[in-house]
Amino acid sequence: MTQKIALIQMKVVDDKKKNLETARNHINEAVKNGAKVIILPEMFNTPYDNKYFPEYAEEYPGETAEWLKKLSKKHEVTIVGGSIPEKDGYKIYNTSYVFSDRGELIAKHRKIHLFDISVEGKIFFKESDVLTAGDSVTLFESHGIKFGLIICYDIRFPELARKLVLEGAEAIIVPAAFNMTTGPAHWHLTARARALDNQVYTLLCSQSRNENASYLAYGHSLAANPWGEIIDELQTEEGILYIDIDLEFIKKVREELPLLKHRKPQLYI
Repeated sequence: MTQKIALIQMKVVDDKKKNLETARNHINEAVKNGAKVIILPEMFNTPYDNKYFPEYAEEYPGETAEWLKKLSKKHEVTIVGGSIPEKDGYKIYNTSYVFSDRGELIAKHRKIHLFDISVEGKIFFKESDVLTAGDSVTLFESHGIKFGLIICYDIRFPELARKLVLEGAEAIIVPAAFNMTTGPAHWHLTARARALDNQVYTLLCSQSRNENASYLAYGHSLAANPWGEIIDELQTEEGILYIDIDLEFIKKVREELPLLKHRKPQLYI
């Protein structure tokens, strides 16, 4: 059994309504092309910059969540709403909402690992200046596939991906916004490693490159398969990447190279 997944790589600007309209146009196209699960990038309704997060933050259910709900129900598709800044009391989270083909909220993931890095002479970013970390692991099922959901920096922590797989994930969705330092160095490598070690599909969905933005996204939305191969990817421009998730291929790989069966967790503690 296979299911068509669409990864939307879109340009994000300093205008929430324009961002939602851009996303809507891409979603409409993905629906016409038969996608059953549609994925948006990290911070798809706001520029990826700490100074914008408080301004764009929404309490649930807010404008963007309601927009996602209506579109998913209208088109009868599952939409993974990348992520947006979510306001909850005095805190702001980097949050992904997932709505089913009936317009029901079936998952909500708050980014667990905050992007606090300092690479000398290249990039400094500290999400924790504005954002609060989530504290729960997120899975959901759609169209016969069990998905794990993490956000960007979360993918760098192998224990998290392994936990998702041990709880049944067959594909791991990663709305992300790697930059021009971390992207060329680690984007493909990390996607392949998490896919190979866990024998799942990894689906990384990025914003497109906006040369006028303060934070330059790497782009290159891609999918890696359970054998650790990049099966397809975009470049830096806007576009939609279509991927077929093949559950029989996951089963085949796990039978031929039974890594998960050969684990000895009693030695890893």
